[in-house]
Amino acid sequence: MTTLDFRHVTKQYKVRGAGDMLALDDVSFTLTSGQTIALVGQSGSGKSTIAKILTQLERETSGEVLLDGEPIPRRGKGLRAYRQRVRMVFQDPFASLNPYHTIRHHLERPLRLDKVVPGDQVEDEVRSLLKRVRLEPDAVVDRRPHELSGGQRQRVAIARALASRPELLIADEPVSMLDVSIRLGVLNLLADLQRESNLGVLYITHDLATARHFSDEIMVLHHGVVVERGPADDVILNPQHDYTRALRDASPDPDKHFADPAGPATPRS
Repeated sequence: MTTLDFRHVTKQYKVRGAGDMLALDDVSFTLTSGQTIALVGQSGSGKSTIAKILTQLERETSGEVLLDGEPIPRRGKGLRAYRQRVRMVFQDPFASLNPYHTIRHHLERPLRLDKVVPGDQVEDEVRSLLKRVRLEPDAVVDRRPHELSGGQRQRVAIARALASRPELLIADEPVSMLDVSIRLGVLNLLADLQRESNLGVLYITHDLATARHFSDEIMVLHHGVVVERGPADDVILNPQHDYTRALRDASPDPDKHFADPAGPATPRS
């Protein structure tokens, strides 16, 4: 079992003319294989700062991040190996995919860089990845991102994240840029992939409705502080903090939010 520990992490930014800005204040949590934790909060709460620290796009001011009990390597082959095990799905699939390259290139690159499969198996692996995210390989593999819909682009981004065969996935607002009509399909896909591969998933969102349906545990972040955490149903049905109650009251009704003409939404496991 893979374990990622975020221990007493604080992050301060230097703001010109304004001094220090505290983005995270003593935040701790543990993410393990097969578990989905939702990190919920409004813009500016510190959610994306956590994602950047986990992927080492930013460094914590104090505290530590451990993978299986060992500190995250800061550079070189160790950091590369860490990033192969912990991958990220970004919010905007169009911005995260290079518009000049084909879908084949986007998936081949991590396969070759991380030496996931022998060179003569790369093509088969590309097609397998596309099938895993419910895309028809012949229809998309030689297209460029602008030729696909938003939902298709995000599925490609998920396939790219899975290419290195990670153990943990950081999903930063993965459906917020998509039309409401296709969000459910992408979230159900993520839930299916999580179960199939026993992935640990940190699901970052501002939407308590999706957090309840697709997470085992919810952490509510407000001004860089975790103000509430617990099993998903407990946090939604019996919130203890005023901020959590405000988020819940502002969220769509979950039953309407997940209404699907084809049948009920896939329940979280």
